[in-house]
Amino acid sequence: MPTPPTLHFFCGKAGAGKSTLATRIAEEQGAVLLSEDVWLARLFGDQMKTFDDYIKFSRRLKKVVGPLVVDLLRSENSVVLDFQANTRAGRGWFRSLFEQAGSAHVLHFVDALDEACLARIAVRNAERPEGSHHLTKADFVHVSSYFEAPGEDEGFTLRVHRV
Repeated sequence: MPTPPTLHFFCGKAGAGKSTLATRIAEEQGAVLLSEDVWLARLFGDQMKTFDDYIKFSRRLKKVVGPLVVDLLRSENSVVLDFQANTRAGRGWFRSLFEQAGSAHVLHFVDALDEACLARIAVRNAERPEGSHHLTKADFVHVSSYFEAPGEDEGFTLRVHRV
C-alpha cells in the first residue's frame, strides 16, 4: 500500500542534526527536499548579515515556498521541508501547509544535548556545506533562547529523534 503524501518538517536546536535527518528521510521516502538554508544562501546570501536579516528573508522565502509545498502535496508528492519549526508560533505555518493540502504530516523533533549541537556546529563551521552559516557559541546560545520544544497539546504527529 503506497504511503500518502506527507509533509515532513523539523524542530531542534542549531547543530542538532535536522538537515542530516531531512536528507536521509527525503532519500528513504523518495520525497522532494526543500532546504531553507540553501534557498536563502542562493537568493539572499550577500544580503544576510544578521539574525534579523535571516528573519526578514525567511519570511519572504516562505511566501514563495508555501504555495509550492501545497501544490507538491496535492500532486501526490511527499515533501521534506528543511525549514526550522522551532517555536510554537512558527509551527503554525507548517500546519497551514498540510491543512491546505489535506495531507499527512510528521513533525520530527531532533532532541540533542547542547554539547552535541556545539560539536556538530564546530564540524559544520570547518566544512562549510552550502547554506551553512558560521556560528559561535554565543550565536548558539542566542538562537537557542527562542527554541520551544513541541508539546503534545499542539496536535502534531510527532516523531522524536534522540541523538
